[in-house]
Amino acid sequence: MTLPALHNTGVLYRRILSQFPQDISLAFAYGSGVFKQHGTSQGQMEKNMLDFVFAVDDPVTWHTMNLLQNRKHYSILKLLGPTMISSIQNEHGAAVYYNTLVPVDGKIIKYGVISTESLIDDLMHWKTMYVAGRLHKPVKMLVQSENGKLRAALVANLKSAVTASFLMLPESFTEEDLFLQIAGLSYAAQSCHSADTHRIKITAGGSKELDEEILLQVDKSPEGQFIQLMALPRTLQQRITKLVDPPGKNRDVEEILLQVAQDPDCGAVVQQGISSIVKSSSITQSIKGIATAGLWKTVSYSSKKLMKMWKGWRRKPSVSHTS
Repeated sequence: MTLPALHNTGVLYRRILSQFPQDISLAFAYGSGVFKQHGTSQGQMEKNMLDFVFAVDDPVTWHTMNLLQNRKHYSILKLLGPTMISSIQNEHGAAVYYNTLVPVDGKIIKYGVISTESLIDDLMHWKTMYVAGRLHKPVKMLVQSENGKLRAALVANLKSAVTASFLMLPESFTEEDLFLQIAGLSYAAQSCHSADTHRIKITAGGSKELDEEILLQVDKSPEGQFIQLMALPRTLQQRITKLVDPPGKNRDVEEILLQVAQDPDCGAVVQQGISSIVKSSSITQSIKGIATAGLWKTVSYSSKKLMKMWKGWRRKPSVSHTS
C-alpha cells in the first residue's frame, strides 16, 4: 500500500533524504511517526521515531559514501569497512542493515538499507517477507526509480498479498475484512487475539466504519483454490509443501497444492506457511540488529518500545462483563 510520492510529502522528508547518498532506487517511510494513529495526539506523533527503508543498487558504494557522510550512524561494525557491512547486510537475516536511534534534522530516525536485487527477490518470491510484508501496510513512498523490474515486483507483491488473503478469508467478506487481512499477513506468526486485531487495524490506518458495507465473494471450490495456490510466491509454495508432504515422498509442488486445495483448512495451511517464513526471518534479523545497532542502542530502543507498549496497554478501556 503506497501513498503519494516525494513532491507531496513535505519539506521534512526531503531534508532528511538530503543527508544521505542519493543513489537510492526506492525509499519509503512508515510507522507511528509517519501516520497518525487512533488515540495519539499530534504532539505525541511528532515525538515518535521516523522509520525508513532505502533500497540501493550497489550497497558497497552506498555504505562507503554513507560512512564518509554519516559515520556516527553506525555501531562498532563501521571499523570493519563498507565491504564487510554490505556482506553482513546481504548474507544474514532479512538482507536489511539497520541503523537506529539516529538524530537527523531535529528528528530521531531508524533506517534500513537493502540491495535492490534482494528487495526484488523478496517482493517476487517472499523469500523473507520482511520488506515485502512491510509494503502490505500503509507506507509513504519517497523515492521510486524507473527500474522496470522493481516496479513490476512492487505490483506482484500486492497481487500475491491479495491472493493469499483470498485463501485465508471466508467465501464472503467485506472490503474492510480484505484490507485488514492484507495488512495482517506479516503478523501471521502471532496468535490472532483481540489485541493483535486492534494492532492490525491501527497499522492498516484505523478501524473507521465504512459508510456502506460491500460484500465480496471468492471462489472456494477446490478448482478455484488450486488456481490461487499456484499463483502464490515460490517460497510460500515451498513452505506449504514442507508442511503437507511427509518426508521421503518427494511429490512435486503441483500435486501437493492440488491436495491442499481440497482441504477444508486450506486457509489455515497457507497461514502456517506464511508464519514459518515470518518467524525465521524475524528472529535472524533481530539477532543481526543487536550487532548493527550496538548494545547501548539495542537496550535503549527495546526499552522505548516496551514503554510505548505499556502506555498503550494502560490506555485501553477496561472490559466489563455482565451476566
